[in-house]
Amino acid sequence: MSLRSTLSLLIPLLLCTLLAACDQQRIEKLQPGVSGEAEVRQQFGEPVMVVEKADGSKVLEYPRQPEGSTNYFITLGPDGKLQSIRQALTPESFAQVQPGMPQGEVRKLLGRPAKAQRFAMKPDEEVWDWRFLDGQQKKQFSVTFDR
Repeated sequence: MSLRSTLSLLIPLLLCTLLAACDQQRIEKLQPGVSGEAEVRQQFGEPVMVVEKADGSKVLEYPRQPEGSTNYFITLGPDGKLQSIRQALTPESFAQVQPGMPQGEVRKLLGRPAKAQRFAMKPDEEVWDWRFLDGQQKKQFSVTFDR
């Protein structure tokens, strides 16, 4: 194996490892019931999506796809304080995906996919992929949607 091909394999792995370590450090700086939205944004940046619930709570989405292997949903209570941080790409979340589930529901459950694609031979299908870790093993979870 050449040095170039070795580096092309190691650099993405190193970046994923660093991103995961950085996220863990960010999470440790936040305290449920104490940290507010400004502190969450200071640690994680701007979310890709904010969902405001009827009870006044908010869910901030922080995907780490396509380079990473996590998608975080950070919930702020009606008082604006941190309630929970949920890593969405887990076996329990994948098990909740059911045949016929609408795209919007899957997105709420798993977050933004690493990749969404359509194929010319099947124009009525769209496939979403998420990358995740099972222990130290990289895996991919895919969902196919029919129109």
